[in-house]
Amino acid sequence: MSSNPDIRSLLSKCLPGHSLPQPFYVDSDVYEADLKTVWSGEWIFAGTRPELKKTGSYLTIQAGPTSVIVVRGADDTIRAFYNTCRHRGSRICAEARGQTTKLVCPYHQWTYDLDGRLLWTRGMDPEFKADDHGLRPVHVREVSGLIFICLAQQPPDTDLLERTASRYLGPHDLPNLKVAQQTSIVENADWKLVMENNRECYHCTSNHPSLCVTLPDDPFLWGGGTSAGSAIGRAHIDRCEAAGLPSAYTIAPSEQWRFVRIPFVGSATSFTLDGKASVAKRVGTVPFDDAGSCLFFHYPNTWMHFLSDQVMTFRIAPLGLGTTELTTTWLVHKDAEEGVDYDLGRLTEVWTNTNDEDRRIVEENQVGIRSAGYVPGPYSHDHEGGVIQFIDWYRRTLDSHLDDHMLHAAE
Repeated sequence: MSSNPDIRSLLSKCLPGHSLPQPFYVDSDVYEADLKTVWSGEWIFAGTRPELKKTGSYLTIQAGPTSVIVVRGADDTIRAFYNTCRHRGSRICAEARGQTTKLVCPYHQWTYDLDGRLLWTRGMDPEFKADDHGLRPVHVREVSGLIFICLAQQPPDTDLLERTASRYLGPHDLPNLKVAQQTSIVENADWKLVMENNRECYHCTSNHPSLCVTLPDDPFLWGGGTSAGSAIGRAHIDRCEAAGLPSAYTIAPSEQWRFVRIPFVGSATSFTLDGKASVAKRVGTVPFDDAGSCLFFHYPNTWMHFLSDQVMTFRIAPLGLGTTELTTTWLVHKDAEEGVDYDLGRLTEVWTNTNDEDRRIVEENQVGIRSAGYVPGPYSHDHEGGVIQFIDWYRRTLDSHLDDHMLHAAE
């Protein structure tokens, strides 16, 4: 099962409204196809501008065996490069994030400027030209403070996303927030299972006691539909829109990304065990504390919550077959002081608990799918509409990129 026609044969066996056939979660050829098509052809969320707050601030992101450096230059421009030295291919930056004045390969000390130019080598032949050996660039876009990268030769257009994000995320002023905390955990499950789990709350009441204090268990609020099925959701959107806060459900024509603002349970204003604000300073120009959460997802690797007092981003990255890294970042007002305006434990406890609970869920899901007894099961259209939406997007996207991959492989 190593050719594109075989992947298409698998796709033809997918049942509408059902989970995927077993090979999509356990087969190495399918995993490789995911990396070479979906992960190499689409925009991938890498991080936020506040994570790159100074010249030389960098982060790295992994997509299977491919590592990318995202770095802020002396000219304030954010650039991305393959994390591979142009000498003999050593990884340059081993850490997930850091601060540097130059990008220096640890193997033979080839030294690159923050704009990717090769600055220094030692003992090369006279005909060697440094200008021909700069770091290989990766496409990068900043969208309302969110940093996306794309490995494709010709990346997809982002104009509609940028315009829509400016409206929905602009009031939260992400570029002027700061990172309060960032954590990463590894989940022993296929990346699609991690994303599927996020796209439904069918499992929430029985698995997430901390989260359910404030997050409504109402599939019509935030699943695969327009939120119009929830009277509470409609009233919340109307109130926010009347105050000049874009909130109505909107989704990309391809269904790759979506924005919608939902209320919390009762009078809750944040993800805390008592429902009260976790940070004293409100972010941006959000008009009131109980603005709920503006939910944003962007396939294949992120979902986010934009609140009145904080922003939370979640980024997944496939590390290998059946292994996925989840990175969670909490951002707060740039002038908020830990210990004065917020308590770090209180700020992070709900999603720290929830992430660990979700890790156990998806790992058990992966174990069960490996069984000879697994057959694709039906989704609930009410409770798992968001999962159906993701799986349909994945199948379409994988199929559409197969021919592109075959063409590039032949070049």
